[in-house]
Amino acid sequence: MPITYTAYLDFWFTHLPIEERVGACAALGIDAVETWAWRTKPIPDIADACRHYGLTFSDTFDHLCGSLVDAEQHSRCLEAWDESLEIAEKYGIRRLFMFSNQINADGWADRLTRDYTPAEQYANLLEGAARVMELVERTNVEVWFEALNTHDLHGPILVHTHDLAADVVRRINHPRLRLSFDTYHQQRTAGNLIYGLEQYAGLYATVHIGDVPTRQEPGTGEINFPNLARKLRELQFSGPIGLEFTPSAGEAAAFAGVQRLFEGA
Repeated sequence: MPITYTAYLDFWFTHLPIEERVGACAALGIDAVETWAWRTKPIPDIADACRHYGLTFSDTFDHLCGSLVDAEQHSRCLEAWDESLEIAEKYGIRRLFMFSNQINADGWADRLTRDYTPAEQYANLLEGAARVMELVERTNVEVWFEALNTHDLHGPILVHTHDLAADVVRRINHPRLRLSFDTYHQQRTAGNLIYGLEQYAGLYATVHIGDVPTRQEPGTGEINFPNLARKLRELQFSGPIGLEFTPSAGEAAAFAGVQRLFEGA
């Protein structure tokens, strides 16, 4: 199967209004778009643009989703997920992201209601995630679970490595809960990218790319993306590849470079 690509509207063509970025991505031959924090975006306009240009509205997340690691926030989490799922179904958004903790606008994890031990937080997370997946079963939406790095983001983020994120996905064991493998987050926190791609093959549904330290396209930082691309070809991964980075010298050049890298051209 050919590799597919999704571009983040928060990073690409940022000189344009966000709904116009969809058309710019389509003109490059990108298959789908993603965006952060749906409550802060004109979702109907983005969805209309996706329909007009024939792109998939791949995914988003709720920046007010609550922290699943906090049992006293579970009611709030479930209410937020119910709203997110309704929006996803209404506007044809295929997937929603799940994190262990809510990250506030200042980059800090939301304060927990009490001082849980890590073991208590993990138990709360598993219980809360399972309850979320009960809501998901009423829809056609898929959920991608992602570990967040603790370099750019701050506070007690429980799931900050792909090892723990993979463990959550395995324990919940739901066909519509998949892992998102994010090279930027993982390199910032733990590294072991090749190991992770090998160990968690079959669990991750997407690989998001962004080089370290600047979160720009492959080749601008320290990650050995040619090795990662070879490993993904060996594993017969066909995407989607999430373009979650800021192009350093223009979107067209960045995308062409990514295509050469992952398609072996």
